[in-house]
Amino acid sequence: MTTDYLVIGSGVAGLTFAVKLAEKFSDKKVVIVTKASEDESNTKYAQGGVAVVLNKEEDSFRKHINDTLVAGDGLCDTDVVKMVISEGPDRLKELLLWGANFDINDAGKFDLGKEGGHSEYRIVHHKDITGYEIERALLAKAHELQNITILPHHFAIDLVTNHHIEGANPNELVCYGAYVFNQKEEEIFTIRANSTLLASGGIGCVYGHTTNPKVATGDGIAMAYRAKAKIKDMEFVQFHPTALYDSSVGSAFLISEAVRGFGAYLRNKSGHRFMPDYDDRAELASRDIVSQCIDTELKKTGDTHVYLDCTHLDMEAFIKHFPNIYEKCLEYHIDIKTDWIPVVPASHYLCGGIEVDKNGKTTIKNLFACGECTRTGLHGANRLASNSLLEALVYAHNIYKYALEGTNQSTNVIIPDWDDKGTVIPKEHILVQHNLKQVQAIMRDYVGIVRSHKRLKLAVKHLDVIYEEVEALYKTSKISTSLCELRNMLNVAHLIVKQSLQRTENKGGYYNIDNLD
Repeated sequence: MTTDYLVIGSGVAGLTFAVKLAEKFSDKKVVIVTKASEDESNTKYAQGGVAVVLNKEEDSFRKHINDTLVAGDGLCDTDVVKMVISEGPDRLKELLLWGANFDINDAGKFDLGKEGGHSEYRIVHHKDITGYEIERALLAKAHELQNITILPHHFAIDLVTNHHIEGANPNELVCYGAYVFNQKEEEIFTIRANSTLLASGGIGCVYGHTTNPKVATGDGIAMAYRAKAKIKDMEFVQFHPTALYDSSVGSAFLISEAVRGFGAYLRNKSGHRFMPDYDDRAELASRDIVSQCIDTELKKTGDTHVYLDCTHLDMEAFIKHFPNIYEKCLEYHIDIKTDWIPVVPASHYLCGGIEVDKNGKTTIKNLFACGECTRTGLHGANRLASNSLLEALVYAHNIYKYALEGTNQSTNVIIPDWDDKGTVIPKEHILVQHNLKQVQAIMRDYVGIVRSHKRLKLAVKHLDVIYEEVEALYKTSKISTSLCELRNMLNVAHLIVKQSLQRTENKGGYYNIDNLD
């Protein structure tokens, strides 16, 4: 297959770019590949909203910039922060034009929320399913455009680069598209593209306990890493402080930051409200602080979880704001009118990733990246709540603007077909599942909220053994999605551990007990 633009991922980052480009150029073809259904992405599960400065009387770009810089703990790129935040209102207007709906208050204005780390009310939201609403609107718009082709249940295995091309210059990194696995037909084919955009989302499943969906296995970062793109700040994994506690491993339901913004208290098993003991901002401290405080409480008591207490809140207003959370708690036999919600920190968001410039350009020619798989410099050492959807919207727009310049030329190189000669269909899948659980356990136990040199070095040792086993299996087996995902998660785990060991000071979401003065 040949296309002008290949987009890998169907969340807010990929869809925004595709819609903008396809609207502007009716003669340009855009192909979107996504490994599950077209609406399955991290975007779909984003509860909080989009952080945008709208109320200029009480809020300002300066305040939002400062809040972002404080959360990022000195590692943000200030110019990037200013750019993203100042563009916010314009990007929100586009979402509205495309049909996205956001909550309105009695005065007919946006019902702005406030979350941890924010000094003002500036979160535009749609109840507690903001991401779901944005995904719906963008998909509806994409389906209106004849030059967008969406290929669900198609898994991008690897990027095609000059390393695959006979006679190509080995010193010039160029992307020509990707090898793609049609999961339903079990066929692998090549998509040749003049430009490729990685918008593949996050890495939550590397930890097992996560607020992310099952598709969040770090595929884009792993592909870019194998293609020799620069990857940066992987040590900064943000743990969401309040995922609904479930004793089983897997995707955990997120109890939005906005619930604490609404006035909920964190309590330990004895009922003590502990956050004021650690930070003057109490429950509205930034996510890294709240997660570390919960982790400390759990280590002190040996408990598996703490509690979020909403019983003192205006319940009618709560249910209006958070209907999805209220219903999900009822499914777990938790009536928040009288019961505390059991919560625990879970892997939530990666602040690092594929290094890109302001135009979303990676260090590989014709390869761009957008969204959670990237390291833009906006988040620094810790992402401010609800800045992620904003970042995706702004960078998708910047990549679109760069595409308008038409600097990427079509190429006629001969791309070799995928070669799987000598491989066989594995008779057992237990090796993949066993190693997946091992990787997740290693990351939770050795590379979690609080780290140490000893645990990180043990993680390297254990991951290396699994890597050798998985690579041997990969070279001899017919492709399967689960095997590719495991391979990608191992690459991501390696990057997180390696870059954690390289960090010599604690910043934001990164905390190593051996880095203390």
